[in-house]
Amino acid sequence: RLLLENAEQLVLVCGRREPYLRRDGAASLAVLRAASLVVGPDGCIKAVGQAEVIRNQFSEATFERIIDCSGKCVLPGLVDAHTHPVWAGDRVHEFAMKLAGASYMEIHQAGGGIHFTVERTRKATEDELLPSFQQRLGRMLRAGSTLLECKSGYGLDLETELKMLRVMERAKKSMDIGISSTYCGAHAVPRGKTAAEATDDIINNHLPKLKELKLSGEIHVDNIDVFCEKGVFDLESTRRILQAGKDIGLQINFHGDELHPMKSAELGAELGARAISHLEEVSDEGIVAMARAKCAAVLLPTTAYMLRLKQPRARKMLEEGVIVALGSDFNPNAYCFSMPMVMHLACVNMRMSMNEALAAATINAAYALGKSDTHGSLEVGKQGDLLIINSSRWEHLIYQFGGHEALINYVIVKGKVIYENERCETMNSY
Repeated sequence: RLLLENAEQLVLVCGRREPYLRRDGAASLAVLRAASLVVGPDGCIKAVGQAEVIRNQFSEATFERIIDCSGKCVLPGLVDAHTHPVWAGDRVHEFAMKLAGASYMEIHQAGGGIHFTVERTRKATEDELLPSFQQRLGRMLRAGSTLLECKSGYGLDLETELKMLRVMERAKKSMDIGISSTYCGAHAVPRGKTAAEATDDIINNHLPKLKELKLSGEIHVDNIDVFCEKGVFDLESTRRILQAGKDIGLQINFHGDELHPMKSAELGAELGARAISHLEEVSDEGIVAMARAKCAAVLLPTTAYMLRLKQPRARKMLEEGVIVALGSDFNPNAYCFSMPMVMHLACVNMRMSMNEALAAATINAAYALGKSDTHGSLEVGKQGDLLIINSSRWEHLIYQFGGHEALINYVIVKGKVIYENERCETMNSY
């Protein structure tokens, strides 16, 4: 189906089917020079190797499309491990409040934040939510993301949470981007309820309904999420909800230790969580527990930047052997579509190396979603999701802050060109 030939650099990320890369593995990413790659009709990678070897191996084959990658780099499609992209009503007015010094919780308590978005999202129909969601997905695709995690959580009642999940199902059918759906009904305590009442409602009403819709094939949900935070869901409520989600077959992937140290990391490790996000306030013990449990840390540099929080301790996590992943945390509070910008912020503000950041935005982010067997690296048998950038060194994707619009030449999903950037043909990226 597709032949990419003679790339200056082919960045495999992994070379031996590693399910994730810790610090030492990320230090030496697998990169081939003067290399080619073949994607078959099933959308999976059939061959990766030196251009001459591939040319001989496929001398008799015909291809739907051949792309000359001379002077360019080929990388795996980026994976965004944490987004909230289905909602109505933006919060641009809150940005001014934040800049004037209001904290996240002050805005939340004044009826802004999540509650403001919940009100607007409850009023919107599926048909109103879908086009804006598709538009956001399109912008993420053009910035190089080919797989992302999408959370519900702006309903806080069963009807709206299901509406959001149904919108995700419709997008999965109508768009080429990969979506891992997360039920996040415990994103905040609904107005008029206590945290204990909200917890009981989720366990007794939301999750049984989700299980039923999952079994009937109407909705495919992969993960369960809770905002474990002081003044939101405490450790015990979080434990109960996550365990109930795990019992119906969902992977645990939740918000923890963001604004206050909650011992979320320790809880996640104990429950067998696949991933925990944020972790600005994680304890040393929590870091060690996550490393031991192979629980991924999904770090969100945009959030720490926007809310002027202290940065997550990426270096400490990497040194202790934690599997570090990255996400954009795209939402009305952190309006960023671009994983290249997220990687740049991770390098500058969290002191990650460019290799570590790329591993965190590909194989490790795929691992955080339970999909690193099919996504996150350019290896035979994996899905043919990849980017071609208009530069002879892959590092330009991170180095050029906000430069991806003229740098990403092609975005390819399952061997099909989804986005072709005409501008790249007329300009050099340097």
